[in-house]
Amino acid sequence: MTSADTPQAARPADGTARPEDPELDARAAELVRDAVLGDLARRVVAECGVDVGLVGLPEPLPGHGKGCEGMVLRHWAGTRADLLHNVPVPAGLGLGGRALAERAPTWVPDYRAATTISHHYDAAVAAEDLYAMLTVPLLDGAAVHGVVYASVRAVVPFGDVRIAAVGGLARAAARALAGAAAWNREKPRPAAPVRPLTPREHEVLRWAATGRTNPEIAARLGLTCNTVTGYLKSAMHKLGVRNRTELALAARESGLVG
Repeated sequence: MTSADTPQAARPADGTARPEDPELDARAAELVRDAVLGDLARRVVAECGVDVGLVGLPEPLPGHGKGCEGMVLRHWAGTRADLLHNVPVPAGLGLGGRALAERAPTWVPDYRAATTISHHYDAAVAAEDLYAMLTVPLLDGAAVHGVVYASVRAVVPFGDVRIAAVGGLARAAARALAGAAAWNREKPRPAAPVRPLTPREHEVLRWAATGRTNPEIAARLGLTCNTVTGYLKSAMHKLGVRNRTELALAARESGLVG
């Protein structure tokens, strides 16, 4: 490969080729994953008319038997307590474990009264005062990147509109995660050179890429929410992306965020 063929993201400022660093690339992909899934939990609450959003990540479950498929609830929004935080969920148990095992969405209008699921997590669900619950797997072909939960503190049916809204966010997140995994393996070059960001745009982008909300970024940097929004919109325009998920991916791919 000639220097002209070297991806721009793999070159430091002096134009020389940067050595391959699989460990750094894996860490970058992990940060993108956390940003995508943290944003997913928050957007489920903000955009889908539910009270609590949770995201489970596939992980080995020590103590549940060798080769046991399962996940751990690593991201959340809207919770009042911490009983559903970092909870291991083997495939098949509870509503989320059922979605993981069946690779299909499933929902109940009243979790605690449901007869089609196990009730291993009733105490934690009751502590959050949750009733209606929908779970959707994050699918990329045969691969599952996690399960997103959307729950309401009332006994209500999940209509087609709300199910479609959660499903749309799940598909977008799965696509972003698949892209991050492919980037980590293949290191594709950016489609075009990235226009330089201002120091303040770069600082705001760096916090946004870790999953921080605009109010959190504003409080940390001593800015107004409108100012943070303006910097993010400017960065999106320069990077040619449409939303925060694409922004995080483009920033990683272009070497703007380490």
